[in-house]
Parts: sequence; structure tokens; C-alpha cells
Amino acid sequence: MTHALLEVRQLSKSFAQRLVVDNISFSVQAGQTIGLLGPNGAGKSTTVNMICGLLTADAGKVLLSGELMAAGNQKAKMQLGLVPQELALFEDLSARENLKLFGALYGLSGRHLESRCDAVLDLVSLKDRAKDKPSSFSGGMKRRLNIAAALLHDPQLLILDEPTVGIDPQSRNAIFDALEILKAQGRALIYTSHYMEEVERLADHIVIVDHGKIIANETPAELIQRLPAQAALLLSLTQALSSPMLDQLKQHTGVSAVTLKDDGKALEIALHTQDCALTILNFLAQQGCVVTHFATAKTKLEDVFLALTGRSLRD
Repeated sequence: MTHALLEVRQLSKSFAQRLVVDNISFSVQAGQTIGLLGPNGAGKSTTVNMICGLLTADAGKVLLSGELMAAGNQKAKMQLGLVPQELALFEDLSARENLKLFGALYGLSGRHLESRCDAVLDLVSLKDRAKDKPSSFSGGMKRRLNIAAALLHDPQLLILDEPTVGIDPQSRNAIFDALEILKAQGRALIYTSHYMEEVERLADHIVIVDHGKIIANETPAELIQRLPAQAALLLSLTQALSSPMLDQLKQHTGVSAVTLKDDGKALEIALHTQDCALTILNFLAQQGCVVTHFATAKTKLEDVFLALTGRSLRD
């Protein structure tokens, strides 16, 4: 059984008597990627800042490899790397000089520092641009260099706060490739994003925060199982269904709900499972309905998020 690399225990934080984080607890195992999600103002950033030691919690504690994350505990802090949402680079130093400066802050020097610079530049696909300045980089390349800087001291936990905001597809894919390599090496990742498709690709566990509280702490599969409808059947018909036939369809086995569109000539049928789609099509054919187009869709994490919070992730 993998050990808990990070333990967040009953963290709370208030600002001006407003409770922003309310008794949050979760853990991260070695090799696990946690998607930390929540609407704007839900308390995600405050939670991340307390985990990193940038904010002092009013109550609760954070343990890294069993070590208390506290102001004087360098052993705990060296276990963690942070990729902030705001870029933290020196534009007029080369990429390698940036890394050497950050490495010195971590206490690295000599051949070991040079070796770590080579390793992280290679990981984020910037080794051929090591001598170039970030002022000549695209936004995506700067993000990748930011990730490299957070990895110099070889942390076991990497926290990434919105690392793909405003970047090109090539850099996004390079970041994903790097994170999947880190995960395969047994490192733990906490990933915050407003792009649900990124979380679906990367995370094997999801923590959803809303109004300062954790409202879900489960695998993606477990979250999707929360919804009564696991799939949908989208249909276009030559003519609208009669009221009796529509009632029969709503009562049909496997149907959760039916939504009418285009004056009833288009239907969105929520299904318990995707396997129910064929029986619905057969039923409509037996009733003499002519289907001009159909498509199926699976329930996505965005649907779960909307059901739990009442808001879209990007609101």
C-alpha cells in the first residue's frame, strides 16, 4: 500500500471574520495526481497557500512525509515544489541562468546543480533553448520554464496552480507529457485548473471545494456514479412525438429524463447507461418514428461539477 505523502488535516482560515477555508482534510499518496477543483472564490488558492506555508492556518496542520509543514522545517519544505499561476522568472537572464539562480536558493551548487538544470530542461523540452532569455519565449515556454524551476530540488510533491492558462497547444501537450513522466516516477501532483478536460486526462482522484468546504473527494468514476444519468441519446425526428408516445418514452426502462428541443422534433434523452441507447432506438422504430440523426454522449466530470456546485467550473 502506498504511503500518504501529504496529509492535510482540518485546515481553516478566515479573513476579516469571513471563513474562507472551513475544516478541510484530504491526503495525497505517492504517485497520485489530485485534481483540486472549485468555482472562483471557493477557497482553492487559500488552501494551496496554506499547504505551501505561504499562509498560516488558523487551525489544522499540514504534514509532508510525516514532517510538520512549519516556518522552520526546511526538511518538509524541500519535499514540495510550487508552480504558481503568476510567472516567476527573470526575463533578462537565460533559461539556464534562471534555473541556476533558483537552484542556489534551494542550496544547490556545483555539478549537482548543473545536472539538475540539464534534467529539468530536458523534461520540459527546453534543453535546446537553455541559452535563450525568457523575454524571447512564448507564454507556453515560460510556463514550462516555471515548472522546471519548481523541480530543481527534486521534490516529491508538485503543486501546479492553473499551469496552462493562455498557452499554445504545443506547450500544453509538453506540460502533460512532463507531468505523466513525473507521475510514473512516483511523484505526487496537485493540479488546479479551470479546464475540466485537463483534469479528466491527468487526475486519478478529485477534490472539489465550494464555499470553503470539501463537497467531493473521490475518483472520477465514483463522481460520475453520483449522477442518475450516465449517458445521453440525442435524436432528430421527422415529426414530434405524440403526447402518449412521449409518456411511454419517459417511462421506458433505462430513461432518466427527456428534454424536448426544436418544437419536439429533437430529443435529449438522459440514460442510466449508454447500453440503453439501442433499446430506445428500437422502441422508437417499432412505434413508426423516423430518426434522421442520432448521437450518444457519456456523462462528463463537468456535468458532475455543475450538479454539485450549481455553477460551471469556468464561471
